[in-house]
This record gives sequence, structure tokens and C-alpha cells, in this order.
Amino acid sequence: MKYFCLAAGLLCAGSLFAQPREIPFDSAGDFLKMPANIYFGEVAGVATTSKGNILVYTRTGGPNATLGASRIFFNGGSRLFEFSPSGAYVREIAPNLYAFLFAQGVKVDAQDNIWIIDRAAMMVVKINQAGFPILNLGRRPEAIGIAGGARGGGGGAAPGGPGGAAPGGGGRGAGAAPAGGAAPGGGGGGGGYGRGSGPPGSGTPGDNFQQPTDVAFDAQGNIFVADGYGNARIAKFDKNGKYIKSWGFKGADPGQFDTPHSIAVDAGGNVYVAEMGNKRIQVFDNNGTFKSAITNVGTPRAICISPGAHQYLFSSNSNEPDSPFDNGEIYKMELNGTVVGRFGHAGKVFKDLGTVNEIDCRDPNTLFVAELTNWRIQKLSLH
Repeated sequence: MKYFCLAAGLLCAGSLFAQPREIPFDSAGDFLKMPANIYFGEVAGVATTSKGNILVYTRTGGPNATLGASRIFFNGGSRLFEFSPSGAYVREIAPNLYAFLFAQGVKVDAQDNIWIIDRAAMMVVKINQAGFPILNLGRRPEAIGIAGGARGGGGGAAPGGPGGAAPGGGGRGAGAAPAGGAAPGGGGGGGGYGRGSGPPGSGTPGDNFQQPTDVAFDAQGNIFVADGYGNARIAKFDKNGKYIKSWGFKGADPGQFDTPHSIAVDAGGNVYVAEMGNKRIQVFDNNGTFKSAITNVGTPRAICISPGAHQYLFSSNSNEPDSPFDNGEIYKMELNGTVVGRFGHAGKVFKDLGTVNEIDCRDPNTLFVAELTNWRIQKLSLH
């Protein structure tokens, strides 16, 4: 960005008021056709398959409590729906799955497997096209003990965010809670199930998530999970779910994180992490070595990298629930952070955006956006 400035007798050339160009676009905001008497709640996630079908992971319905041998389990707070490319309802996938509690996001890998990220269940689950879970990373937290009083911090505060809290649980030592809601459980240290011994937010090795926020994959099938609330790290697994390593902890320096909320991987295997707390996108190589940071796109809540020979990076500038009409635009960038343009702004009508929590950009000129506060999916066509 160019600017003029006069400081200490020095003249700097340019203009402070240069703004990215506005990209024209159209919106199809009501094209998904739900069955009678089924409605979206806060729409946390959207993804498309190789055939163009649309998956929507939404905080729909109320959680139910089930009494176990020594614990209470909650389930049923979220649902996963599939639609045809034209928006016709196809099916509900894995209703009442054990991990469906507080939807955070959904992704589709190169083999068309479906991956859901659930914050309250503290799980990332791989589901095949038949609707069966075939790999789970993470474990549900311990809930309130039936005998002998509360266990492991007993029913701590649930994930925050717009629309109310979901059932929480103790058992996982929590670091500092992020803006927008307290993390489950109590304790301190590095956070994560069993509490880490490293710096705050570093968690414990493996799939001991605090509240995972996103998942991404490289060309070899390696799995990268953003463990973003309570913990502040990225965990890497091989294609079979074997833990490889993790990096990051709470902080603002390169390689540190504050609410890593979204993650994407480019064709070269570089890992992009959007941090809401530090208002930046950090770029790492495939092994977690810091490469660069992008800091000129507001508060990135959701990012997406388009496929193809020329990849683009999209990032939503999140508008928080307490300021729903601020910002809200989506930036289109080159992978090096150069802004190509931006589009949209916060609001309620179609073409407005309400806390975009996930973006699908399988086609760089056709985006699907999941909006928490507007309870909808919009299909955006860029010109």
C-alpha cells in the first residue's frame, strides 16, 4: 500500500487511503431446499464434493443427555446435510453420530471422504460416502461424574460463540479461554486432554485436542488439525491418523498462535493458518517451519485455497457477534498475500455476510460461504 507521510523531516511517497478494488459478484442465498420442518441453525461449515454436491454442517437441534455407567454423555446438537449441485435435498448423513455436538466445520478430501470438526466433542472425524465413520481423531471430554462428585473439573464452561453454549465437560486442562467463549474444563498448563507440560497452548502430543477448529490435507494425505480454542497449536498426522508432530503455543511471535481458527494447504504443501487473535495468516512449510505472515486482511476467521494451476487464497474478515455490521468482507489474494480484491460486507440481506465461519472455493469463481449469524449458506459467483 502506498502512502505519503512526514515524520522526522522525511517524506514518504504514496497514499494511505488506497483500498483494494471491489470485485463484483452475485449471490444465490436461498437455493438450498430443506425438507418440511427441518431448519438450519447457525451454519458452521460448508464443503463440496468432486461431483458438486454440497455438504452443510449446522448447529441444528438440541443436545440430549444419556446416562452411562459413570458419566453423562451429550449428543445431538449438530446435523450434517447433503444437497445436489442444484440445491435439492439429498440426505442427512450419520444422524445422531457420537461426535455431533457443536459444529465447527466440514471438509472433503481428495477421495471424497467427509471430515467434520466438532468443538464440544473435541473430535475430527472422517466419514466415507456411505455415511460411516472410518477414522476419528480426538476424544469426547469426561462429563459430570455420577458417583463421587464431579470429575476432572466437572462440566466446565462450553464453547462460546453466537447462539448460546453447548454442553461442556471437564477432564481436559484448559489454558486461557479465547475471545467468544470459555474453554471446557479447568486446570492450566499447556491445555488439552490430560494437560500438557509445555508452554500454555502447546497441548499434549497426539490427538488430545482442546477445541479443534479446522482440518486440511496435503497431496500425500497428511492431515493437519488446527487446535485453536484453549490450545494454540497445529497437529500433523499421516494419512492413517498416526501422530507425527505439532507446533505452536500461545503468543504473538512468528510460529506462535492466538486462536488459530482456520487452516489450508497449497499445492506445494505449505500450511496457511488464520489467527483471529493476532489478526494475521501465518505461512509454514510442511514441517511447521515459519515462512511468512499476511497481516493486511483484517481479522481472518475462515480461509480457503482454490485448486488448479493458479491458486488463490480467500480470507473472511470476521465480524464479531457484538459488532455485526462491521467489516465482514472476503479478500481474494495471491498466495504471497498480494490482495487481488475484496467483496461483500456485513449485514443481513443476500450479498451481505454474517460471520462467515467457513468458505469452500473448489471453483475460484464460485464460492460457498457458511454464515453463523445469518443461519444460511450463500453461493457467490465472482465476475
